[in-house]
Amino acid sequence: MSTRVGIGYDAHRFATGRRLVLGGVEIPHSRGLDGHSDADVVLHAIADALLGAAALGDIGHYFPPGEPTWRGADSQDLLRRVVALLAAAGYAPLNVDATVIAEAPRLGPYVGEMRAAVAGCLGLTADDVGVKATTNERMGFVGREDGIAALATAAIVEVER
Repeated sequence: MSTRVGIGYDAHRFATGRRLVLGGVEIPHSRGLDGHSDADVVLHAIADALLGAAALGDIGHYFPPGEPTWRGADSQDLLRRVVALLAAAGYAPLNVDATVIAEAPRLGPYVGEMRAAVAGCLGLTADDVGVKATTNERMGFVGREDGIAALATAAIVEVER
């Protein structure tokens, strides 16, 4: 059985009138993230890391932002669909690690919930999911609080089809 590793990244700008969803968890904040789906940068980065590990492209290929089907989509559903794509290609998630980059809001109190939500989507335990939060030290678009970014790595393992 071979193990493969992928990296994912996503960023969205803030928008008024939207809810903030990160790692599958709704976070109380005055603004949400702008996007075609729920704009969950954490789950999008994880999805891209998983797809990249399997050399299956990126989430934009499977869930195009202009496609009406995915308007307002719950990114947990998209991540479950990515797991199904992996399974069809003969792979399963082994573990993931994500870093959320945001000046605000403070995310520490929600990390446990995020780990559990991600694990549920991937068929893993929370012990197989890392989620961390950091700031950008007031630099760049994140530092100006224009948006939030996320990075993720994922390991997948080849399984019998």
